Amino acid sequence: MHPFNYQRATSPAQAVAAVAPAPSAAFVAGGTSQLDLMKEEVLRPSLLVDVAALPLKTIGALAGGLQLGAGVSNTAAAMHPEVLTRYPVVSEALLAGASTQIRNMASLGGNPLQRTRCPYFRDPAQACNKREPGTGCAALKGINKVHAIFGASAACVATHPSDLAVALAVLDAQVQVVGPAGSRTIAFPDLHRLPGDTPQQDTTLAHGELITSIDLPAFTGRSHYLKVRERASYAFALVSCAVALDMDGKKIKRARVALGGVAHKPWRVPAAEAMLAGKKPSEKLFRAAAEVAFADAKPLEHNAYKIPMGRNLLLRALLETSGLQPLQGPAGTAFAASVGGMGGE
Repeated sequence: MHPFNYQRATSPAQAVAAVAPAPSAAFVAGGTSQLDLMKEEVLRPSLLVDVAALPLKTIGALAGGLQLGAGVSNTAAAMHPEVLTRYPVVSEALLAGASTQIRNMASLGGNPLQRTRCPYFRDPAQACNKREPGTGCAALKGINKVHAIFGASAACVATHPSDLAVALAVLDAQVQVVGPAGSRTIAFPDLHRLPGDTPQQDTTLAHGELITSIDLPAFTGRSHYLKVRERASYAFALVSCAVALDMDGKKIKRARVALGGVAHKPWRVPAAEAMLAGKKPSEKLFRAAAEVAFADAKPLEHNAYKIPMGRNLLLRALLETSGLQPLQGPAGTAFAASVGGMGGE
């Protein structure tokens, strides 16, 4: 591990003041992913500013919705009664994302800022534009079975790993941020970037900006999160999906669908959402929406399986969210599948 300096912040303003002037400084809270990358020499910060003790650990009401402090642990959020009752998609995503030990350490503010799990990014011996701009992307012609089928570029085909981020995208959450230029609000779908020709920039956060809370809007509909992973123990998603349905009697008033494990950011599918709006739930409708959701996918050599897998997963999520099919297993359950096992129609 590369040597670094360490400070503990006593306020958000102090944390920002410490990080902003130093280009290679970074915040750290739980550090569950960040420290691994430092050990692997992928990240080499000159300074870590610890924000774990800041007063950002409350969950409270906010304009009919819920404000989640950035310092709240993943476990505390997943088990909070208001989250469980009103926003089950958030609880399910958190419970599917990691073991209890990791959830106890990981923070809500840090979770959506995880770096990609692309093995080429995490291996300093491999070419990676995200890690070292201009060196190339080894995944393009390498083993790319876990890589993107939407929104990729010639510079990067990595995917975003956060389960929580997919759930927040489907809820139209907002992120409250404080930084050198003051405070601002970022709509969650605008937090993450597509790679383009600058894949080293994961988000739209400026250097020195600190997430202070994640705000969930008022929501009285139905929501659900599912993921497919290669093994039954905790693993990152090959494909995941979050669904939120606002119902008007027996019809879908508004639908929101986001996919994970398929792009550099949580991938909303407005064409499928538009198809569902105003319709009565049915398996035929949901199959058609799932087809539309993956119509523009551009698979690589080794990841075409994600298209039928994703269609099947989205179909199941819609059936379960609408109530046409009962939930299979407890909230937060993700099911493991071999690539071949979920690849068929």
